[in-house]
Amino acid sequence: MNDATIIKATHYINRILFENNYRGQPKIAIILGSGLGPLTSQVKIDVEIPYKSIPHFPVSTAPGHIGRLIFGKLQNKDVILLDGRFHFYEGYDGHDIAVVLRTLKMLGISYLLQTNAAGGINKSFKAGDFMLITDHINLSGTNPLIGKNNSDFGPRFPDMSECYDPVLQQNARKAAQELGIDLKEGVYIWFMGPSYETPAEIRMARVLGADAVGMSTVPETILAVHAGLKVLAISVISNMAAGVTDEKLDENEVLVTANARRHLFAELMIRIISKIIP
Repeated sequence: MNDATIIKATHYINRILFENNYRGQPKIAIILGSGLGPLTSQVKIDVEIPYKSIPHFPVSTAPGHIGRLIFGKLQNKDVILLDGRFHFYEGYDGHDIAVVLRTLKMLGISYLLQTNAAGGINKSFKAGDFMLITDHINLSGTNPLIGKNNSDFGPRFPDMSECYDPVLQQNARKAAQELGIDLKEGVYIWFMGPSYETPAEIRMARVLGADAVGMSTVPETILAVHAGLKVLAISVISNMAAGVTDEKLDENEVLVTANARRHLFAELMIRIISKIIP
Protein backbone atom coordinates (compact mmCIF):
# COMPACT_ATOMS: atom_id res chain seq x y z
CA MET A 1 0.00 0.00 0.00
CA ASN A 2 1.72 3.15 -1.20
CA ASP A 3 -1.09 5.71 -1.28
CA ALA A 4 -0.87 7.88 1.83
CA THR A 5 -4.34 9.37 1.25
CA ILE A 6 -6.02 5.96 1.48
CA ILE A 7 -3.94 5.00 4.51
CA LYS A 8 -4.89 8.19 6.36
CA ALA A 9 -8.57 7.88 5.52
CA THR A 10 -8.67 4.22 6.60
CA HIS A 11 -6.77 4.85 9.83
CA TYR A 12 -9.06 7.74 10.75
CA ILE A 13 -12.23 5.69 10.17
CA ASN A 14 -10.84 2.74 12.12
CA ARG A 15 -9.94 5.06 15.01
CA ILE A 16 -13.47 6.47 15.15
CA LEU A 17 -14.92 2.95 15.05
CA PHE A 18 -12.59 1.85 17.86
CA GLU A 19 -13.50 4.87 19.98
CA ASN A 20 -17.18 3.98 19.54
CA ASN A 21 -16.59 0.31 20.43
CA TYR A 22 -17.80 -0.80 17.01
CA ARG A 23 -17.33 -4.55 16.58
CA GLY A 24 -18.96 -5.11 13.20
CA GLN A 25 -17.17 -6.56 10.18
CA PRO A 26 -19.13 -5.24 7.19
CA LYS A 27 -18.68 -6.90 3.81
CA ILE A 28 -21.41 -4.91 2.03
CA ALA A 29 -21.28 -1.23 1.12
CA ILE A 30 -24.28 0.61 -0.35
CA ILE A 31 -24.00 3.90 -2.23
CA LEU A 32 -27.24 5.87 -2.02
CA GLY A 33 -28.17 7.97 -5.04
CA SER A 34 -30.25 11.14 -5.36
CA GLY A 35 -33.38 11.04 -3.22
CA LEU A 36 -32.67 7.51 -1.96
CA GLY A 37 -31.17 8.43 1.40
CA PRO A 38 -34.33 7.33 3.29
CA LEU A 39 -33.03 3.74 3.11
CA THR A 40 -30.96 4.81 6.12
CA SER A 41 -34.15 4.75 8.22
CA GLN A 42 -34.13 0.96 7.87
CA VAL A 43 -30.63 0.67 9.29
CA LYS A 44 -29.76 0.16 12.95
CA ILE A 45 -27.04 2.80 13.05
CA ASP A 46 -23.98 2.12 15.21
CA VAL A 47 -21.61 4.85 14.02
CA GLU A 48 -21.88 7.67 11.51
CA ILE A 49 -18.96 9.74 10.26
CA PRO A 50 -19.37 12.93 8.19
CA TYR A 51 -17.39 12.82 4.96
CA LYS A 52 -15.94 16.24 5.75
CA SER A 53 -14.17 14.87 8.83
CA ILE A 54 -12.40 12.03 6.97
CA PRO A 55 -8.92 12.96 5.69
CA HIS A 56 -8.79 13.26 1.88
CA PHE A 57 -12.45 12.27 1.43
CA PRO A 58 -14.43 14.37 -1.05
CA VAL A 59 -17.63 16.02 0.19
CA SER A 60 -21.03 15.58 -1.46
CA THR A 61 -22.50 18.82 -2.82
CA ALA A 62 -25.30 17.46 -5.05
CA PRO A 63 -28.95 17.95 -3.99
CA GLY A 64 -30.26 15.01 -1.96
CA HIS A 65 -26.80 13.81 -0.89
CA ILE A 66 -26.24 14.31 2.86
CA GLY A 67 -22.59 13.25 2.97
CA ARG A 68 -21.94 10.72 5.73
CA LEU A 69 -20.56 7.23 6.19
CA ILE A 70 -22.91 5.02 8.22
CA PHE A 71 -21.93 1.78 9.93
CA GLY A 72 -24.81 -0.36 11.12
CA LYS A 73 -26.98 -3.42 10.60
CA LEU A 74 -29.47 -4.18 7.86
CA GLN A 75 -31.13 -7.60 7.73
CA ASN A 76 -28.81 -8.62 10.57
CA LYS A 77 -25.84 -7.96 8.30
CA ASP A 78 -23.13 -5.44 9.03
CA VAL A 79 -23.20 -2.81 6.30
CA ILE A 80 -21.63 0.50 5.37
CA LEU A 81 -23.93 3.07 3.81
CA LEU A 82 -22.56 5.97 1.82
CA ASP A 83 -25.31 8.54 2.30
CA GLY A 84 -24.33 10.67 -0.67
CA ARG A 85 -21.94 10.07 -3.54
CA PHE A 86 -19.41 12.09 -5.52
CA HIS A 87 -19.61 13.21 -9.15
CA PHE A 88 -17.10 14.43 -11.67
CA TYR A 89 -19.34 17.44 -12.32
CA GLU A 90 -18.69 18.57 -8.73
CA GLY A 91 -15.07 19.07 -9.70
CA TYR A 92 -13.78 15.72 -8.45
CA ASP A 93 -11.59 13.41 -10.50
CA GLY A 94 -10.78 9.73 -10.61
CA HIS A 95 -8.29 9.92 -7.75
CA ASP A 96 -10.83 11.56 -5.44
CA ILE A 97 -13.36 8.81 -6.05
CA ALA A 98 -10.62 6.16 -5.88
CA VAL A 99 -9.84 7.26 -2.32
CA VAL A 100 -13.41 6.39 -1.35
CA LEU A 101 -13.63 3.03 -3.13
CA ARG A 102 -10.18 1.90 -2.06
CA THR A 103 -10.82 2.92 1.53
CA LEU A 104 -13.93 0.71 1.44
CA LYS A 105 -11.75 -2.12 0.17
CA MET A 106 -9.27 -1.53 3.01
CA LEU A 107 -12.15 -1.64 5.49
CA GLY A 108 -12.94 -5.18 4.31
CA ILE A 109 -15.77 -4.64 1.83
CA SER A 110 -16.41 -7.40 -0.74
CA TYR A 111 -19.73 -6.23 -2.24
CA LEU A 112 -20.69 -2.82 -3.59
CA LEU A 113 -24.40 -2.13 -4.12
CA GLN A 114 -25.10 1.08 -6.00
CA THR A 115 -28.31 3.03 -6.43
CA ASN A 116 -29.01 6.07 -8.56
CA ALA A 117 -31.73 8.18 -10.08
CA ALA A 118 -31.57 8.00 -13.87
CA GLY A 119 -33.32 9.33 -16.95
CA GLY A 120 -35.24 6.82 -19.03
CA ILE A 121 -34.12 6.42 -22.64
CA ASN A 122 -35.98 3.19 -23.37
CA LYS A 123 -39.44 4.30 -24.50
CA SER A 124 -41.08 1.34 -22.77
CA PHE A 125 -39.94 2.73 -19.40
CA LYS A 126 -41.86 5.23 -17.29
CA ALA A 127 -40.96 7.44 -14.37
CA GLY A 128 -40.92 5.40 -11.17
CA ASP A 129 -39.67 2.17 -12.76
CA PHE A 130 -36.66 0.35 -11.31
CA MET A 131 -33.93 -0.79 -13.72
CA LEU A 132 -31.30 -3.42 -13.01
CA ILE A 133 -28.10 -2.26 -14.67
CA THR A 134 -26.71 -5.16 -16.69
CA ASP A 135 -23.95 -3.21 -18.45
CA HIS A 136 -22.84 0.35 -19.01
CA ILE A 137 -21.42 2.72 -21.62
CA ASN A 138 -18.81 5.26 -20.57
CA LEU A 139 -19.45 8.32 -22.71
CA SER A 140 -17.71 10.76 -20.38
CA GLY A 141 -14.42 10.86 -22.24
CA THR A 142 -12.49 9.94 -19.09
CA ASN A 143 -11.77 6.99 -16.79
CA PRO A 144 -11.06 6.96 -13.04
CA LEU A 145 -8.08 4.63 -13.60
CA ILE A 146 -6.19 7.12 -15.77
CA GLY A 147 -2.70 7.68 -14.37
CA LYS A 148 -0.21 5.40 -12.71
CA ASN A 149 -1.78 2.08 -11.77
CA ASN A 150 -1.94 1.19 -8.09
CA SER A 151 -1.14 -2.52 -8.33
CA ASP A 152 -1.96 -3.00 -4.64
CA PHE A 153 -5.61 -2.88 -5.69
CA GLY A 154 -5.75 -4.28 -9.21
CA PRO A 155 -4.21 -4.78 -12.64
CA ARG A 156 -3.33 -2.11 -15.17
CA PHE A 157 -6.03 -3.36 -17.56
CA PRO A 158 -9.00 -4.76 -15.58
CA ASP A 159 -11.50 -6.99 -17.39
CA MET A 160 -14.93 -5.32 -17.54
CA SER A 161 -16.81 -8.06 -19.40
CA GLU A 162 -18.89 -8.89 -16.28
CA CYS A 163 -18.59 -5.69 -14.29
CA TYR A 164 -22.06 -6.21 -12.78
CA ASP A 165 -21.95 -9.50 -10.92
CA PRO A 166 -24.25 -12.19 -12.43
CA VAL A 167 -25.04 -13.79 -9.05
CA LEU A 168 -26.02 -10.45 -7.52
CA GLN A 169 -28.15 -9.72 -10.56
CA GLN A 170 -29.97 -13.02 -10.11
CA ASN A 171 -30.52 -12.17 -6.43
CA ALA A 172 -32.07 -8.87 -7.53
CA ARG A 173 -34.39 -10.60 -10.01
CA LYS A 174 -35.56 -13.06 -7.34
CA ALA A 175 -36.08 -10.28 -4.80
CA ALA A 176 -38.14 -8.24 -7.27
CA GLN A 177 -40.25 -11.28 -8.17
CA GLU A 178 -40.96 -12.00 -4.50
CA LEU A 179 -42.12 -8.40 -4.01
CA GLY A 180 -44.16 -8.30 -7.21
CA ILE A 181 -41.94 -5.60 -8.71
CA ASP A 182 -41.61 -5.31 -12.47
CA LEU A 183 -37.84 -4.91 -12.48
CA LYS A 184 -36.66 -3.56 -15.81
CA GLU A 185 -33.18 -4.37 -17.10
CA GLY A 186 -30.86 -2.42 -19.30
CA VAL A 187 -27.70 -0.54 -20.14
CA TYR A 188 -26.80 2.65 -18.26
CA ILE A 189 -24.86 5.35 -20.08
CA TRP A 190 -22.67 7.82 -18.18
CA PHE A 191 -22.56 11.45 -19.26
CA MET A 192 -20.37 13.65 -17.09
CA GLY A 193 -22.92 16.48 -16.60
CA PRO A 194 -23.91 18.70 -14.91
CA SER A 195 -26.09 19.89 -17.79
CA TYR A 196 -28.80 17.47 -18.80
CA GLU A 197 -28.35 15.78 -22.15
CA THR A 198 -29.77 17.25 -25.33
CA PRO A 199 -32.48 15.41 -27.28
CA ALA A 200 -29.88 14.70 -29.99
CA GLU A 201 -27.53 13.17 -27.43
CA ILE A 202 -30.34 10.98 -26.12
CA ARG A 203 -31.16 9.80 -29.66
CA MET A 204 -27.47 8.93 -30.07
CA ALA A 205 -27.46 7.08 -26.75
CA ARG A 206 -30.49 5.05 -27.83
CA VAL A 207 -28.75 4.07 -31.07
CA LEU A 208 -25.72 2.99 -29.00
CA GLY A 209 -27.95 0.66 -26.99
CA ALA A 210 -28.51 2.64 -23.78
CA ASP A 211 -31.73 2.30 -21.79
CA ALA A 212 -31.08 4.87 -19.06
CA VAL A 213 -28.76 7.83 -18.56
CA GLY A 214 -27.10 9.41 -15.56
CA MET A 215 -24.09 11.28 -14.20
CA SER A 216 -22.70 8.70 -11.76
CA THR A 217 -22.20 5.00 -10.96
CA VAL A 218 -19.87 4.08 -13.81
CA PRO A 219 -16.65 5.46 -12.25
CA GLU A 220 -17.43 3.69 -8.96
CA THR A 221 -18.09 0.47 -10.85
CA ILE A 222 -14.80 0.68 -12.72
CA LEU A 223 -12.86 1.31 -9.50
CA ALA A 224 -14.72 -1.43 -7.64
CA VAL A 225 -14.10 -4.02 -10.34
CA HIS A 226 -10.44 -2.98 -10.45
CA ALA A 227 -10.26 -3.64 -6.69
CA GLY A 228 -11.96 -7.03 -6.96
CA LEU A 229 -15.34 -6.05 -5.50
CA LYS A 230 -18.59 -7.61 -6.69
CA VAL A 231 -20.95 -4.92 -7.98
CA LEU A 232 -24.72 -4.58 -8.27
CA ALA A 233 -26.42 -1.38 -9.48
CA ILE A 234 -30.09 -0.42 -9.72
CA SER A 235 -31.57 2.79 -11.09
CA VAL A 236 -34.81 4.48 -10.17
CA ILE A 237 -36.11 5.95 -13.43
CA SER A 238 -36.86 9.39 -12.04
CA ASN A 239 -37.84 11.02 -15.33
CA MET A 240 -37.79 10.37 -19.04
CA ALA A 241 -34.70 11.75 -20.76
CA ALA A 242 -34.65 14.84 -22.97
CA GLY A 243 -36.78 14.54 -26.08
CA VAL A 244 -38.54 11.32 -25.02
CA THR A 245 -41.46 13.43 -23.82
CA ASP A 246 -42.23 17.13 -24.04
CA GLU A 247 -41.47 17.66 -20.35
CA LYS A 248 -38.61 19.94 -19.32
CA LEU A 249 -35.99 18.44 -17.00
CA ASP A 250 -35.13 19.71 -13.54
CA GLU A 251 -33.53 18.31 -10.39
CA ASN A 252 -36.72 18.67 -8.31
CA GLU A 253 -38.51 16.14 -10.52
CA VAL A 254 -35.66 13.70 -9.93
CA LEU A 255 -35.90 14.04 -6.15
CA VAL A 256 -39.71 13.96 -6.05
CA THR A 257 -39.93 10.74 -8.06
CA ALA A 258 -37.12 9.05 -6.11
CA ASN A 259 -38.75 10.03 -2.82
CA ALA A 260 -42.13 8.75 -3.95
CA ARG A 261 -40.65 5.32 -4.64
CA ARG A 262 -38.22 5.23 -1.71
CA HIS A 263 -40.18 2.83 0.50
CA LEU A 264 -40.64 0.18 -2.20
CA PHE A 265 -37.05 0.69 -3.31
CA ALA A 266 -35.87 0.20 0.28
CA GLU A 267 -37.86 -3.06 0.45
CA LEU A 268 -36.19 -4.25 -2.74
CA MET A 269 -32.68 -3.42 -1.49
CA ILE A 270 -33.35 -5.07 1.88
CA ARG A 271 -34.59 -8.22 0.15
CA ILE A 272 -31.50 -8.28 -2.08
CA ILE A 273 -29.18 -7.86 0.90
CA SER A 274 -30.91 -10.74 2.69
CA LYS A 275 -29.83 -13.01 -0.16
CA ILE A 276 -26.14 -12.09 0.01
CA ILE A 277 -24.00 -14.56 1.95
CA PRO A 278 -20.74 -12.73 2.76
